[in-house]
Amino acid sequence: MSDPLRTGAERTWDGERELDRAVNEIEGFLLWEAEKDRARTRAEAFCAALPWLTDSQRQDVAVRYCQDQHEISRAYLQRIAVRSASLRTEYEGVYRILRRRLVTACVSATTVLVALVTVAAAGLTR
Repeated sequence: MSDPLRTGAERTWDGERELDRAVNEIEGFLLWEAEKDRARTRAEAFCAALPWLTDSQRQDVAVRYCQDQHEISRAYLQRIAVRSASLRTEYEGVYRILRRRLVTACVSATTVLVALVTVAAAGLTR
């Protein structure tokens, strides 16, 4: 569904955003899979330290350990996501303020420069 009224740059920007979103999704999937693998490795190490467990008990403990680690990791990642969103909002606000100050300074400097040039030009014409 290409919009004929949109410029190539706008379509490219949308494509870049879609690509960024896809890359973020893939990265998130890979990070989560790595976290699950770390939880499995930790569960195996935990169970290895309990030699009196039977094989079925060891498997039950490992499964429960992995479930707990997944819950902890998910909660941790959710806290990070919330904090990240709040920081983004805060930084966007600061950026807007700084941008406004910069534009104001540039407009003021341009106004002063135009006034000086006008005064100088008026002084030269006398």
